[in-house]
Amino acid sequence: MTSFHALLEGFQLAVTPGNLVAAGVGVLLGTFAGMLPGLGISGTIALLIPISFGLDPFTALVIFGGIYYGAAYGGSTTSILLNVPGEGASVVTCVEGYAMARRGRAGAALSVAALGSFFAGMLGLVGLVLFAPTIAGWALAFGPQEYFCIAVLALVVLSGISGQSMVQSGLMVVVGVMLGTIGIDPMTGVERFTMSSDILLDGVSFIIVVMGVYGMAEVLQTAADGDSAVSPPRIAFRDLYPTREELSRSIPAIFRGSVIGFLIGLVPGPSGTISTFLSYAVEKRFSRGRDQFGSGAIEGVAGPESANNGADTSTLIPLLSLGLPFNAGAALLLSGFLIHGITPGPNLVSTRPDLFWGLVASLVVGNVMLLVINLPFVGVFASLLRIPLGILMPLVAVIVLSGTYFIGNNLSDLWLAIAFGVLGWVLKGTGYSVAPLIIGLFLGPLIEKGFIQSMVLADGSLVTLMSRPFSGIMLGAAALFIVIRIGLELRRRFGSAPLEAASAPR
Repeated sequence: MTSFHALLEGFQLAVTPGNLVAAGVGVLLGTFAGMLPGLGISGTIALLIPISFGLDPFTALVIFGGIYYGAAYGGSTTSILLNVPGEGASVVTCVEGYAMARRGRAGAALSVAALGSFFAGMLGLVGLVLFAPTIAGWALAFGPQEYFCIAVLALVVLSGISGQSMVQSGLMVVVGVMLGTIGIDPMTGVERFTMSSDILLDGVSFIIVVMGVYGMAEVLQTAADGDSAVSPPRIAFRDLYPTREELSRSIPAIFRGSVIGFLIGLVPGPSGTISTFLSYAVEKRFSRGRDQFGSGAIEGVAGPESANNGADTSTLIPLLSLGLPFNAGAALLLSGFLIHGITPGPNLVSTRPDLFWGLVASLVVGNVMLLVINLPFVGVFASLLRIPLGILMPLVAVIVLSGTYFIGNNLSDLWLAIAFGVLGWVLKGTGYSVAPLIIGLFLGPLIEKGFIQSMVLADGSLVTLMSRPFSGIMLGAAALFIVIRIGLELRRRFGSAPLEAASAPR
């Protein structure tokens, strides 16, 4: 039986009334739970796994698939409307999505996010059907050296994402990396920079920092502006959806973001966050509307949201074909499978083809449902911006602090979120972007872990990093990018000096 015929039989199982209801329930639960800051995909699945107890195993898997897709999309809603990223993958969406919302284009941003998520999800599922075993095998060839070099290259490339000077962005990256070193040293087990505080023993949570420097900082900025704070404009019905111009600019960004997310999702690690930052950097360089970045460029929503969902979908390839979860969300999804006595892996297709292809078909159905359900609700979500700022901002503060508390059920996390909110507000007021700080905080621990593992395997020899072909290429590319950035910075600073001297009055 060919894969095509097996998929058709899978659709016959997926479109039964009971499984259609299960897919709809999963998508709705995942979408609304994904809107809660701090939960993310892994937290949402962990929270909702108990609803599947007692159900038929396949029906339970359909619900899990819907929750997985719905949670991946739900985080974009609060990012666009309230500047509150519920997880790392939603950080970039805040930058352009919230700017669009502030000038009355929230509906267009939400619509494009839904369309990008749908296209990226379908592309990932096509890859799952066609290339699952082969692509997953390639991903397993990566070792600690490759992860370290990929993280270094990502840090170098993405450090300039804010468009600031090399000194400013570099300073923020260093601060972020320093924050990432707080906690227990992974090599020696000793405390680092905890100031003898038990609160900091586990380090600084990435999500708490993100919600602080974005969500709480926005609340503080609005309070500081007082009467001068600008309320979001009223949104007419015709403005709820993208214009033809916005769609024409979004389509290439959606395609590029989907491909980037699909490829990054095959690498073990937090692929969703890395792919969104990378997609944003690509769009800022190649999109037609790159002059609008920072003030609400539609490509800055379309590309990263597509990359996020593309990565989440392609992560299912190693999960289903090899039984290996490459990130936290896939690990929680795997636990849901195991609870119902189903073990993903190479034997799943041969021993339970009905279950494997039925699950793939149900993921397609759930992806369609996600689009059909969310597009009509764009107007409802966008209408939240009509709430007066005096009511909306306290509500945002409650959402941020509630999500912070849910992460670890620890009151001390609330103080950390407030502290980072003040830091974000101060940085914003002094002209510094927090995006490079977030990148440094996110990639710093990954670089440290990869470097330590690489040195242990190579007995402390740095030559090993360059001797492996892929890692050597990554390090060479990082060095080349640094040289190019230094050259451009010098040209920007000193290239115009002769012209200014010549044009000066005598």
